[in-house]
Amino acid sequence: MKIFCIIPAYNEEKNIAKVIGEVKHFVDEVVVVDDCSADKTFEQAMTQNVSVLRHVINRGQGAALQTGNEYALNHGADIIVHFDADGQFLAKEIKDVVQPIIDDEADVVLGSRFMGIDSNMPWSKKYIIMPIARLVNKIFLKSTLTDPQNGFRVLSRAAAQKITIMNDGSAHCSEILHKIYRYKLRVKEVPITVVYNEFGQTLLGGKGRGKGGIRILKDLFISFLID
Repeated sequence: MKIFCIIPAYNEEKNIAKVIGEVKHFVDEVVVVDDCSADKTFEQAMTQNVSVLRHVINRGQGAALQTGNEYALNHGADIIVHFDADGQFLAKEIKDVVQPIIDDEADVVLGSRFMGIDSNMPWSKKYIIMPIARLVNKIFLKSTLTDPQNGFRVLSRAAAQKITIMNDGSAHCSEILHKIYRYKLRVKEVPITVVYNEFGQTLLGGKGRGKGGIRILKDLFISFLID
C-alpha cells in the first residue's frame, strides 16, 4: 500500500525540515502544503526532496489538507496521513495509526490524546476547549469519540475520495467527523503522544494550526449551523 503523508504548514520555517526528516522513514511520499507562509517555510521544505505545494493566499489548514488530499489521490495514494508541521506529533507513531487501515479494521483512524498517554496539554485546552468540542460533537453527531479535534488522522483512499473538506478554517476536524458519520465510514481511535511547545494554542490565539480556542469553537458552531 502506498502511504502519503500530508503536512499543512504555515510559518513553520524552524520546524518543517526536522518534521519532514522524521516522517520520511514511515511513509512512501511526503507532501507539504505551504499555506502562503510569510517566512521561509516553503524554501526550507523545498530542500528536503519531497513534494511541496503552495497556496498563493493564506486559506487555512482545512484548505491545505484538501489540497494535499487531492494531490495524493491523483498520485496513487492508498492511505493518507494528516500530520502537523509544528513538531507536536511523533513520527514513529504513524505506524500505529496506519495499522488499522492496513488490517482493514477501519476506514478512518483518529489519534487521541485521551487514551492513556500523558501530554503537557495547556490548561485552557484540556479543561475548556476540548470538553466543549466533545459536547458539541456529541449533541450534533451523537459522537462519543474522545478527541474529535485531533489533527493526527489517517484516511483510506476510499474515505478520502468521499470526504471533501469544505471548511477552510479551524472547524475542519468537525466537518471530517460529520462526514465520517454521514457516509457510515468505520472509525477507530488510537492513542498518540502530543508535545506542546511554547507557541501552542491559547484561548485567544496561537501559531501554526492554532487560531485560538475561541475561534475554533466559533467555527465549530457555524459549521453545524450551515450544514
